[in-house]
Amino acid sequence: MQETDYLQDISEIRSMMERSSRFISLSGLSGVMAGIYALVGAGLAHWCISLYRAGEIDSYRTVVGYLFLIAGVVLLLAIGTGIWLTTRRAREQGQKIWDATARRLVIHLIIPLAVGGIFALILVGQGYTGIVAPSMLIFYGLALINASKYTLTDIMYLGLAEVALGLLATIVIGYGLLFWAIGFGGLHIVYGASMYYKYER
Repeated sequence: MQETDYLQDISEIRSMMERSSRFISLSGLSGVMAGIYALVGAGLAHWCISLYRAGEIDSYRTVVGYLFLIAGVVLLLAIGTGIWLTTRRAREQGQKIWDATARRLVIHLIIPLAVGGIFALILVGQGYTGIVAPSMLIFYGLALINASKYTLTDIMYLGLAEVALGLLATIVIGYGLLFWAIGFGGLHIVYGASMYYKYER
């Protein structure tokens, strides 16, 4: 009986330490929704590019502007949905949504993302559009890997997959939008669904 109590105490202590050092309220459904938004965005981007190639949009800058607008809307929807679903899950678990661990998570996520975003803008400005999508996948993957030490380890595996996909996309230039759709769309849906069934169901 005493041994059982000790084991239970150890399990509770371990759970408390895990909760204090890692942000564990991330919603798997937010990953699925982000993937869906990305696929819709990729479809719209493909449509804009098709219009440009058909001559219905005559300005390259106009197309680039549309693509950045689509990417911005997808990003805002993904972030907004992620915050909403994660906040709801944190409340259900009785967790704080914004504490020291969450701040560390955000900081370690934002730095590589910001650098990657600036780098992508530089590439567009210099005319190296063929490697914009691969670079976005690589920097996003590095951001996930960097932030994974403050949340569930599963995030690291998604990051590694994004980096690998980005590196592959640098070899197969010209299919950036397809790789972008797979990385930000398909991988997010698979990851989010697995997180949901593993931790939330």
